Order: sequence, then structure tokens, then C-alpha cells
Amino acid sequence: MIPEEILLKHGAFVKQFEKEVTIFSENDTARNYYQIKTGVVKMNNFNDDGKEFIQGFFYKTQSFGEPPVFIDVKYPANATTLADSVIYVLPKENLTNLLKENIEIHLKITQNLAKRLYYKAIIASEISNQEPAHRIIRFIDYLKDDVHKIDGKFTFKVTYTRQQISDILGLRVETIIRAIKNLEKQGALKIEKRKIYR
Repeated sequence: MIPEEILLKHGAFVKQFEKEVTIFSENDTARNYYQIKTGVVKMNNFNDDGKEFIQGFFYKTQSFGEPPVFIDVKYPANATTLADSVIYVLPKENLTNLLKENIEIHLKITQNLAKRLYYKAIIASEISNQEPAHRIIRFIDYLKDDVHKIDGKFTFKVTYTRQQISDILGLRVETIIRAIKNLEKQGALKIEKRKIYR
């Protein structure tokens, strides 16, 4: 999102993380802006029973964990690498100066945060009102259209496991499996070697 040369000019440093390393934990103080150069990051919480709730997955060029940095609160979730990752880390004070000097980047970050809020509002509505199949399609279409911006039928391969989709949408994994099979029969999805395509 923020060009590499601008990040480095404002004091960002590059940090390497191995797979399954915690970058920050729920209730840590938010001190940095993070942007992925390579790799994948998952943000999640666990309830009192130990059940995981996935807040989201973040990929190359995406940033994560910004809202707490802007409003001086602690992180509401954990951030963990799902693969070996290289991440730009920019201290909060430097981020503030960068945004003051680059209004177009400030606008892009605001638009990105607005998209995430919009997506969370849609998912919240889906969870409370819609059938499982409808929730699954809306979630996959968000990934295909808004995150990865891929056109064409069955051109997008879903990288999430059925368990991860279950954790994101608040449904039982058995329900996800059954709904995906029904969506395949209806021609809304294609399954090849257990991989889902939309």
C-alpha cells in the first residue's frame, strides 16, 4: 500500500518472521505500522472456551493492525505469520509524519480501512440473517473481487481451509462442508482436488 521507498525514507525497517511466529498479541500496546513485503499474516482471537475466531488474513502489500495505532488503544487481536514472512515495521511517530507529508497515501489508508469496516458490516449482517451458503458466497466474492481483484468464472482459488472459513463465518465446519457441496451442485463453485474455485 505504501511504496517501499517512502516507508524506508521515513524510518521503516524490514523484519523477517518465520512461520507461526506471533508479531503482536491481544492487549499489547500498538506502537508500529506493519506492511507485508512477502508472506501471510492471520489476525485472530480465542474465546473463553479456546475456540478461535479469525478476524482476517493479510497478504503481500497489505497492512494490518492499523486502527489501534491511530487511536492509542491496545490490540484487540493477535497477529501470527502463516508462512515465512518479511514485514516492514514503521514506528507510530514516523507513520504520523509520513501521512502528514503524503496526503494521497493518507487517503489510500483511509479508503482501505473503510473497505474493511464495510466488509465487517456485511459479514456481521450475513452471520445474523443469511443462510450458510449465502454467507460463504459473499465471503468468497469479497476475497475474489475486493481483495485479489480477479475476473472470470472459476478463476479464483480459495486458499482458506474449510475450518478457517468456519472460524471466520461462525459456522460449524460440517455446515460449511455441506453448503460448499450444494453450491458446487448449483454451479456456483467448482471443486478440484479438494480446492474450491469461484
